[in-house]
Amino acid sequence: MALHESFGAVVAQIAEVAVDDGRIRVHAVWCAVDCGTVINPGIVVAQMESGIVFGLSAALYGDAGYEAGRINQQNFFDHRVLTLAEMPNVEVRVVESEDAPGGVGEPGTPPIAPAVANAVARLTGRPVRSLPIRL
Repeated sequence: MALHESFGAVVAQIAEVAVDDGRIRVHAVWCAVDCGTVINPGIVVAQMESGIVFGLSAALYGDAGYEAGRINQQNFFDHRVLTLAEMPNVEVRVVESEDAPGGVGEPGTPPIAPAVANAVARLTGRPVRSLPIRL
């Protein structure tokens, strides 16, 4: 589990993780977001889901390799991201609130890496100290 607050929103995420043959597999993510008054809940849910995909990609595959002093990745075409087959089941709950509206563009991304890292640490007994998460 991890919690993050920014842009007037609070986001909590729980990750269900397994380690299979030395590989981390995220099976499910539960996300709760309190971003104040919500005009369109569908947009909030979509932003949280996309933030989770982006954050999982960074947490699991966001390695930048170097060769001859230069980064190997030139653009998104050679940067590994989560595939549809790897995508966990994601459930988002929007907390009802009468507070002023907050932002939902970025706040869904930061808590997913620590949520996965905490789950991996619990499974393996070893703390995660760097990204991407390696066993």
